Amino acid sequence: MGRMLRQNRSVNIVVGVTGGIAAYKTVHLVRLLTKAGHDVTVVPTDDALRFVGTPTWEALSRHPVTTSVHDDVARVRHVALGQGADLVIVAPATANSIAKITAGIADDLLGTTLLATEAPVLVAPAMHAEMWRNAATQANIATLVSRGIHLVGPADGELAGGDSGPGRMSEPEAIFDAAVALLAPRDLDGLRVVVSAGGTREPIDPVRFLGNRSSGRQGVALAADAAARGADVTVVAANVSADVLGVARHPSVLVVAVGTAAELSTAMKDAARSSDIVIMAAAVADYRPASVSEQKLTKEQGLLTHLDLVENEDVVSALAASRAAGEAPDGQTIVAFAAETSEDASERRDRARRKRERKGVDLLAVNLANAEQGFEKPDNAVEIVGGGGEVVAAAEGTKREVARAILDAVLTLR
Repeated sequence: MGRMLRQNRSVNIVVGVTGGIAAYKTVHLVRLLTKAGHDVTVVPTDDALRFVGTPTWEALSRHPVTTSVHDDVARVRHVALGQGADLVIVAPATANSIAKITAGIADDLLGTTLLATEAPVLVAPAMHAEMWRNAATQANIATLVSRGIHLVGPADGELAGGDSGPGRMSEPEAIFDAAVALLAPRDLDGLRVVVSAGGTREPIDPVRFLGNRSSGRQGVALAADAAARGADVTVVAANVSADVLGVARHPSVLVVAVGTAAELSTAMKDAARSSDIVIMAAAVADYRPASVSEQKLTKEQGLLTHLDLVENEDVVSALAASRAAGEAPDGQTIVAFAAETSEDASERRDRARRKRERKGVDLLAVNLANAEQGFEKPDNAVEIVGGGGEVVAAAEGTKREVARAILDAVLTLR
């Protein structure tokens, strides 16, 4: 499935570029948007042009580029760009530009465009970690989110100058996916969705646990897409890092942090009682240690050679049983996941059919977990098995694209 904006129609997108080194990545973002057939106007700041020049932006967007409110005055361009936009993206958004947007400062073409638009605004922060963590920046971000401005990132990684931490601009593909979601139809308006994400950890002693490699990216992508489509979303996040959770930062998303399978079970049951759609994307430990040592176990004591395990509750089966008992909204839809390692597609489907029936869920998304896809990877591939055992949908691509296909299948079923 190629990257296309959801309506399959050309839309008007303004890409604001501010003065950060990450501007070079925005070149690829503009290429993705124009390649998808959309009308892109680049509005850089003067500082941004010190990193990537006007000819590059004009060549990619096929539109003239200016930073000034005094150009094309007859058309009132400083207002018309904002009025005509279906979406405004600011990438990179430096700490200074975020402060200016928060304060409503309009001393250049990008500032006036942002004030004049009623379209969704997507901001991709990029700055050094200390600047991102600064109380002023965090207060500005909170204000922007409260006003309905959407964020993508920042990611945690290597920054300019060789240091590392939160503040790296999200990759162009991730920003593109966020743009796709913002332009999606609000076909989940009025629905409540709960999604589990991440992987549970079962403590052995104060420093060790039984766990798995799930990053939570697929569950968070589901939450982000559901919120963009109008749902009120609860994310039950099991050991999901802050940079991954940042993808789902949205006024309609509530994050409930949990650690163990028991904590996840409690949180999911609480949220499911009022949710129309329940999606179990988290990797939940099947077993836990029978007892947890209060002291670190040591090799000297010979305490690390054997663990007594007890079985954890099957959370999704319990949710399906609660629904059957009338403890959920009428028409509730439950989706489960199954990560498989078999390269045999037929075998994976057979296992998925049995698992869907055994657990009593409506849809089961089965994915191949290997070195290229699945756990800890940006991409995924799933087949979605329905009530009759048939494969009702399949998707391959970024986890946001897979999330979109899963929610489409849910809506088709409903």
